[in-house]
Amino acid sequence: MDPKNTKTRLATIGELSARTGVPVKALREYTDLGLIRTPGRSAAGYRLYTDDALWCVRFIGEMRGLGLTIAEIRRLATNFTTGDNDTVGSHLAELLRHSRQRLQQRIAVAQQILDRIDTFETARRGETERTG
Repeated sequence: MDPKNTKTRLATIGELSARTGVPVKALREYTDLGLIRTPGRSAAGYRLYTDDALWCVRFIGEMRGLGLTIAEIRRLATNFTTGDNDTVGSHLAELLRHSRQRLQQRIAVAQQILDRIDTFETARRGETERTG
């Protein structure tokens, strides 16, 4: 680190997208929702981001990977800004329980479809063997 350069390096939305692999459109949405902070815009009008935005994007990706919706992540982020770690932890646990329930429901629906496929194939097995 250059002690003469104490200024924080700012990245454009395109650079943030390239560094994170998240599309620019999604980054704009996250910014508009207040999930990612921006210190402003460049002279050319591009949104600018600090290195903190990298953490935010990674956090959003991690939470999305656990099945949370953007609305849920937004509510969770509100708790982060208040600094109440106990609230954040309990809220996250609750959101993960809901995510687990949604996933279990989707699995149950998928299993029902698989069962219907099996039933259909069993009922039609004789037909398909005669034409094959």
